[in-house]
Amino acid sequence: YSGTMAAIVLGGASTIGGVGLGYKHGLSGAWMVLTIGFGLLALSLFFSARISRLKVYTVSEMLDLRYGGRAGLITGLVMWAYTLMLAVTSTIAYATIFDVLLDVPRTLAIVLGGGIVVAYSTLGGMWSITLTDMVQFVVKTIGVLLLLLPIAVVKAGGFGALRDELPATYFEPLGIGGETIFTYVLIYTFGMLIGQDIWQRVFTARDDRTARWGGTVAGTYCLVYAVAGAVIGTAAKVIYPNLASADDAFATIVTHELPVGVRGLVLAAALAAVMSTSSGALIACATVANNDIWSRLRAAARGGQPAPDAGAHDEVRGNRLFILIMGAAVVVIAIALNDVVQALTVAYNLLVGGLLIPILGGLLWKRGTVQGALTSVAVGGLTVSALMWHYGILADQPIYYGLLASLAAYVVVSLLTPPTDPAVLATWRERLAGRGAPESAYAPAAEGADAVPAAHAGAHPGTGDGR
Repeated sequence: YSGTMAAIVLGGASTIGGVGLGYKHGLSGAWMVLTIGFGLLALSLFFSARISRLKVYTVSEMLDLRYGGRAGLITGLVMWAYTLMLAVTSTIAYATIFDVLLDVPRTLAIVLGGGIVVAYSTLGGMWSITLTDMVQFVVKTIGVLLLLLPIAVVKAGGFGALRDELPATYFEPLGIGGETIFTYVLIYTFGMLIGQDIWQRVFTARDDRTARWGGTVAGTYCLVYAVAGAVIGTAAKVIYPNLASADDAFATIVTHELPVGVRGLVLAAALAAVMSTSSGALIACATVANNDIWSRLRAAARGGQPAPDAGAHDEVRGNRLFILIMGAAVVVIAIALNDVVQALTVAYNLLVGGLLIPILGGLLWKRGTVQGALTSVAVGGLTVSALMWHYGILADQPIYYGLLASLAAYVVVSLLTPPTDPAVLATWRERLAGRGAPESAYAPAAEGADAVPAAHAGAHPGTGDGR
């Protein structure tokens, strides 16, 4: 669980982008990945047990359970946009890695890397992703922490040479700027608490203890990984002080400073980081598209009548089809875009600006209502989108004002509308306590589906049925 959780949160932006931030800002460039680690620690210690007890497939289903329905479609659209952009972010990173590894054009690199991820995600579902994540976690640890980090520092002349060659600002803990750090906390720390891709990993934990302490280990690993990336980027600044783009630092130092065998391992580590996040985001995107959007639209077209039972195998086939469709869309969008950090910022701005307040409000404030939640999602999402267009994607204002607008809408509308039905709140409390979950939530996978391993008995059914 620790390995697969660390693998999903540390992707191309954390590896290639993290080294790039170290190249640009020095040790304080670690803050982006540090805030990801802080968010994972907070999720694991304070929220993971509650989330795993709910026995739901998606964040939108959690909101439906808490507010009594009607919140799912609009929140599903926001979560779908987030997971789609997160998958795109990781897929863009293939271009950098395959350019070094195989010297192929950018478009071919994206198609090659994306095609591999789509193939094993479609064929094997969450269990195949868990297995590949474990391998990728080991390769990433060896390649980045045990090989690239010490070699980069030695090639730069050691830590003494780093201090001699670079300005003092490169070694100030807050050198990147307090406002930037605060923005990272809002976007990434809080984003870890509510992301569909992260929640799906929590659903796979065998029990509360595994979710809590396994996630804590993964969060601590993220903190180490953050510092390593910043140090590698700082060393690259000494060796290659005039790169055209900070994001080229990773590929440049790997290409020119590592011997052939080691270079292969480090590039494999970078691929592992990208593929693990890409596959996790892809399967989350497909789950949201199927469960929260397509299924609800079909239900609305039937006038709310339940669909005839087509069997578990057909459900698995439907989930696989959505993974394939979403995977193709991700590859196409990745070819059209270019900047990894910008794509990641769009994803998290939409997620946090639209969904943070309704989700945390639902967990912490019993007076929150479905009307308040829906208004909060709409106001926060639209505010963030409009301000990103006005100020620029990497500006701080969109998330600041988006969160304030979302919070104000949630509180005001909730207080102006009738409280949530006590029966709904009672059901919610039962589920939070681990009681009252639907029987189907514990049912084993059907014959012919991807069976849930015995080690995961009692885990969420999404671990083995193509989700």
